[in-house]
Order: sequence, then structure tokens, then C-alpha cells
Amino acid sequence: QVQLLESGGGLVQAGGSLRLSCAASGRTFSSYGMGWFRQAPGKEREYVALISSSGYNILYSDSVKGRFTISRDNAKLTVYLQMNSLKPEDTAVYYCAVRSSRTFGVSFYQDDYAYWGQGTQVTVSS
Repeated sequence: QVQLLESGGGLVQAGGSLRLSCAASGRTFSSYGMGWFRQAPGKEREYVALISSSGYNILYSDSVKGRFTISRDNAKLTVYLQMNSLKPEDTAVYYCAVRSSRTFGVSFYQDDYAYWGQGTQVTVSS
């Protein structure tokens, strides 16, 4: 089994920055791709940024491209999401997730992610 723990959320003014972290355990971390997803109140959960097991393949949603950066440190068993130029529409609960199988690529289908963290709240005020 896999356990994921997100941290780094909080309240920030529009235009500010936050860095989210997701620490993983219980799996050979370097062999699995990971992703960041978010869910705002009354909205469906959507993908934000994805990263392959090696860190070489990365995909961002159009809404965050150019503002957010996903990265991973396999030695520390951690994936990060650096969020800059935050907007009120970025307000949501952010989740990290681990792929259900080993692969070299990335996927934005949520069914391809077997394990999910508890989420961390990000609130951006105007």
C-alpha cells in the first residue's frame, strides 16, 4: 500500500506564491508517475500537473501553464508543486496521487491513479 501526505497549503493574496509538497511511502517511488489534482467547492476534480517516474515527461493544464511548476526528488520520495502568480480561481483543495502501474509516460485520467492523499487547502484572496 501507499500513503501520501500533502503539505504547504494556506491563505495567500492574489499574485502570491505557495509551494506544495507530497511525501510518499509504501511503494518504489521512483518507478511510478505522479500527479497534482484540485477540486473547488461545487466543481469536479481536475488535473493540474503531471510528472512521469523519471521526471522527464511533464504535462500542465492550460489554466496553470506558465505559472505552476511540478518537480520530484526521488531521493526524498517527494513531489512538489510550485505555484506562482496565484489567482482567486486557483482556490481549491489540492491532492497528489500515484499511478496504479509502472509506466514511462503520463496520464490525465484519474482512474489511472490508484492512491490519493488527503488534500491540502489553498485559498487565494482578491
